[in-house]
Amino acid sequence: MSQRDDLLAGARRCLVEKGYSRTTARDIVAASGTHLASIGYHFGSKDHLMNTAVIEATSDWGDAFESAVDASRAEDPPNRLRVLLHSLFQSLPAQRDLLIASVQAYAQAQFDDGVRDTLARGIGDGRRALAALLLDVEPEQVDPAAVAGLGSMAYNFVTGYVLQYLVDPEALPSVDQAIEGLRVLVPAAEE
Repeated sequence: MSQRDDLLAGARRCLVEKGYSRTTARDIVAASGTHLASIGYHFGSKDHLMNTAVIEATSDWGDAFESAVDASRAEDPPNRLRVLLHSLFQSLPAQRDLLIASVQAYAQAQFDDGVRDTLARGIGDGRRALAALLLDVEPEQVDPAAVAGLGSMAYNFVTGYVLQYLVDPEALPSVDQAIEGLRVLVPAAEE
């Protein structure tokens, strides 16, 4: 690995172990085996390095989640949501560190336009992909209204379950409980 890669790996470790706001430049140097000046040389500042690490983590989580969506696409349409939730719930323990780092990006988005723009693109892509999965069409065939309605609702379920898992993993519902909750919710929304 290059020194730049070592710094990113160290910053990601610090995100998980200490959090964004409690990580110092010295923490990153210690975790990466580099020296303090290398942060400025490769990233300009500790904040830029941390933001880059946060975006990388978010992208990696997006890739892992895309695998769950792809696995769901192979199913018959009525089973897709069940397979998607099963894949998501199964992936959470293995992805915990990545999820912790990724969630911190949302707080940083308020302070960094680059982080905000990257997240906005990722959220838009995720909403479109989820709507396409549930509608059984290709992503480019999903109209903006479906992305805004169905896509954002599905995206909210996914991110909500991620947050619930990070705060209280034992309280995460089973897939059957989640599906049953949707069955109760849908008729109530139609009234």
